[in-house]
Amino acid sequence: MAKSKRKTRRSADVVGVADRLHSAAIHLLRRVRKQDLATGEGPARLSALSVLVFGGAMTPGQLAAAEQVKPPTMTRIVAGLERSGLVKRIPDSSDARRVRIQATAAGTRLLQRGRKMRIEYLANQLDGLADKDLASVDEGVEILARVLQEWK
Repeated sequence: MAKSKRKTRRSADVVGVADRLHSAAIHLLRRVRKQDLATGEGPARLSALSVLVFGGAMTPGQLAAAEQVKPPTMTRIVAGLERSGLVKRIPDSSDARRVRIQATAAGTRLLQRGRKMRIEYLANQLDGLADKDLASVDEGVEILARVLQEWK
């Protein structure tokens, strides 16, 4: 019976940590995302551009799936990115009827600049932590990165 109580308590502990992590992650993302305003592009466009910069060229359908949006929505996002000169359409080497969407050099630079602004903002916030707390955050990040690598 003691083992059963411990498992239930641990399970409740895990759920509590998951709840706090979820909340903290959302708040963290909202705060650093404010830096994206300086890029002049909206969150949906920046997210799609990020997929292309870090994942390479892909078809509009693949990009829509990666961003979890419907193809017509992705068509509008890609059109806006094209107008801004951040992506271009290239022929698909395996099927002449298809095109792939690729980030341009300007798109890659914009995304890198936005990422740098986010990181600088976050670093400024972390700069006020005591050395011990910063080390704890670093350790937590390492653990979380390891957990994320193991997810399927």
